[in-house]
Amino acid sequence: MCQFKNINSMSFAEYKELIEHGDTAIIFLGHDSMFPVSIQQGGQTQTKYGVIRHSSDLIGKKYGSKVTCSKGGWVYILYPTPELWTMNLPHRTQILYSTDISIITMMLELKPGSVVCESGTGSGSLSHAIIRTVAPTGHLYTVEFHQQRAEKAMEEFQQHKVSHLVTVKNQDVCKEGFGVSDIADAVFLDIPSPWEAIRHAKSALKSEGGRICSFSPCIEQVQRTCLVLAEHGFTEINTLEILLRVYDVRTINLQIPDLGRMTEDKGSSDGSDKSKQISTAQPECALFKSGVSPRETVGHTGYLTFASISLF
Repeated sequence: MCQFKNINSMSFAEYKELIEHGDTAIIFLGHDSMFPVSIQQGGQTQTKYGVIRHSSDLIGKKYGSKVTCSKGGWVYILYPTPELWTMNLPHRTQILYSTDISIITMMLELKPGSVVCESGTGSGSLSHAIIRTVAPTGHLYTVEFHQQRAEKAMEEFQQHKVSHLVTVKNQDVCKEGFGVSDIADAVFLDIPSPWEAIRHAKSALKSEGGRICSFSPCIEQVQRTCLVLAEHGFTEINTLEILLRVYDVRTINLQIPDLGRMTEDKGSSDGSDKSKQISTAQPECALFKSGVSPRETVGHTGYLTFASISLF
């Protein structure tokens, strides 16, 4: 039996300046050490630098503030942007990261006012990014097969005050579809058998055109999905694989080589040939920036297959 749930809005989702009771904030200790916290009157959070008291240290302060902990160390309190939430969310499934999310947002041509259908919701990493992109007048319809994951996603959307921009459904998209038709500008599929949901995706897309994206880890899934996309009249079918390569930028001290700097001897007064001498000065040293790639890099995550609905 299909369970349909639409979360009532708490407030408009927007970046704000001051920390308030009930907010979700990111405690930033360093680029490799951060975590989310729910701000509560009378609450406190323990860090390696000591305790942070929510009422006195956080509530009423500006996001981005530098807060001193009880042991004298300090942390930053950051607003939970979709990028920071992706790095700190509780994992219920494998998630998409910002590298793939940025390509999906661009290739699906998402913008404020867009209507998007997504399956499955999972841990909500991509969902938060889509919501931020389509706000304030767009909407996300997201389908999750697993009931507990769907309920947890709804709780998080409400806590983050974006519930008025998203409708969560707990159902099997391959059998029951998205529950909407002819309204979506874009469809995103992250399910084991995306080819089984293509007909439902086409039904959800606007008749005047739209885009679809499917994320699959295996090339066999991609091949089968592309065949079904073509059977249902989709065009401009293409597949991308995004591989991220990070460089470690370091400051190094190098000698500036003397490449045989020539000095000129004016020679004798009777007009004889001038002689040239090679300088023997010691080479100077200088600081340079060097970019070094790691010996091992993160490899394949998944293939992104994009297609457009044919208007003819």
